[in-house]
Amino acid sequence: MTTVTPEQPEQSAAQAQLSLGIEAARNLTTTTKTVPQMQGISSRKLLRTLPWTEVSGGTYRVNRRLTYTVGDGRVTFVQEGAAVRVIPAELGELPLLRGFEDPDALRALAGRFEQREFEPGQVIAEAGRPADHIYLIAHGKVERIGTGQYGEETRLGLVTDGGFFGGQVVGEEPGAWQFTARAVTSVILLALPRPSYEEVAGQHEPLRAHVQRREAEGDLPRNRRGEADIALTSGHTGEPVLSGTFVDYELSPREYQLSVAQTVLRVHSRVADLYNDPMNQVEQQLRLTIEALRERQEDELVNNREFGLLHNADHGQRISTHSGPPTPDDLDELLTMRRSTKAFYAHPKAIAAFGRECNKRGLALGEAEYNGHRGISWRGVPIFSCGKLRISDEGTTSILAMRLGDEDEGVVGLRQTGIPDEYEPGLNVRFMGINEQAIISYLVSTYFSTAVLVPDALGVLENVQVAPA
Repeated sequence: MTTVTPEQPEQSAAQAQLSLGIEAARNLTTTTKTVPQMQGISSRKLLRTLPWTEVSGGTYRVNRRLTYTVGDGRVTFVQEGAAVRVIPAELGELPLLRGFEDPDALRALAGRFEQREFEPGQVIAEAGRPADHIYLIAHGKVERIGTGQYGEETRLGLVTDGGFFGGQVVGEEPGAWQFTARAVTSVILLALPRPSYEEVAGQHEPLRAHVQRREAEGDLPRNRRGEADIALTSGHTGEPVLSGTFVDYELSPREYQLSVAQTVLRVHSRVADLYNDPMNQVEQQLRLTIEALRERQEDELVNNREFGLLHNADHGQRISTHSGPPTPDDLDELLTMRRSTKAFYAHPKAIAAFGRECNKRGLALGEAEYNGHRGISWRGVPIFSCGKLRISDEGTTSILAMRLGDEDEGVVGLRQTGIPDEYEPGLNVRFMGINEQAIISYLVSTYFSTAVLVPDALGVLENVQVAPA
């Protein structure tokens, strides 16, 4: 038996609507809105973890024990095509030339440097042989190799761009090389033979006199940190005459002036008066402006050439990666350069690169708690992300290691609170008036700086490659 199914009517796009549409219904509803969102907001871990010191007078002076400067800075070069030459005034970074300012003699010395290139593995200087050249590294990595207790090779460290060795060659008795210098990568350097120096010194007597005076200063008593020594007596018996002493201070301590980041926020009075439900327009404009100022503040704390951490790290506290990416060995070396390291700061890509190196060795990153928050760590020291540590065009960045707080002679942030019209600590918002176009203006300012109380409070791992191999 055949069953006949009645034919269903076709649905048409033009069929009459039977209920209220969504688009029309929305006209009678109240939308749920977010506050204005901002993609440029970062975690700002440096601002949140840095201890802040009150600077009531706008100036912060760091008093230290007297330190004998040893001239361990970096030398700057000028490149003209494939040719490289040293800036004459930069020769003052050599220990025995520190403080010498005769431009004619420095230009004469700079003109005697010879450009040389070495391939990876080539020996530049050999331990035990006479030290007869000053070497300035314009580009590349050079490893210093010593001899261990049982005659084996030991790595003493790396010299990278701007570094040098052989500064004692300008002295009266340069002696022999205490280490072997070998190129790790392709190296471009400038070399000054001792006979060339002797020729220039013979024509500029003040140069020779300055070097002799600097050599004599090297005999002043100092501790292993270069500070003026404090004479003490210990382990004695009987009634010997005890040493007399005093603690000498730097005569010209460094002073930090509070820097400022400012902008003028403008809001039309019509907007401020009428469009404030459910969110106050001036408050939201101000919130986003302050977020941008705080981002700039953190960037300045890292990169400002006057007080930024990258530019104020002592050159003796800077090391380079051994192979390019940040390895556990690199962070261990950075960690052991100071006591009580409290935090690492690195770009997120550098943290990822370090994680890859740990994975290759079968090592796991630890966890640490800081201010109630848990995060990754190395050797129990928290690793904080800081995107303000920029990545160069060559794909390299830096990693910071710090001891924090003035009680521990570490790194501190500087600010002044209680300023007029203060909106947040160290930040104020001042009404500037209304112009003839009915635009309201507010001056938004934040005052800040940072200080490294002693040189070993801050260390930098340089030439950190972040791209995966």
